[in-house]
Amino acid sequence: MNELTQAMRDVAVAALEDIKGKDILALDTTELTDLFDCMVVCSGDSNRQVRALANNVAVELKAKGYDIVGTEGEESGDWVLVDAGELVVHVMLPAVRDYYNLEQLWGGQKPTFNPLGKSWTAV
Repeated sequence: MNELTQAMRDVAVAALEDIKGKDILALDTTELTDLFDCMVVCSGDSNRQVRALANNVAVELKAKGYDIVGTEGEESGDWVLVDAGELVVHVMLPAVRDYYNLEQLWGGQKPTFNPLGKSWTAV
């Protein structure tokens, strides 16, 4: 992960901490995809907090001069994504976070749930 992405990550994590985001985790994805270099995942206690956390990330990144490519999910507030190019931030309700388990998926591990019962190389 380059210095620019590390700085963006630090701004995003601080923005999440400011509004009491829970279980904040940053993953270096440079070896997994060319789409982005870092992913931050965070939980919020309510739809309102999830939206506020994501909004604060976008506001703080913009204030530091970083571009926001887009945001998704503000309507429901169950899962809001902030796309800042090299950095993607996912803010979710705990139940949504548990269900999708992005940390395991993007952490380079194979999912533990295999609905087809086939080997992972065949799926």
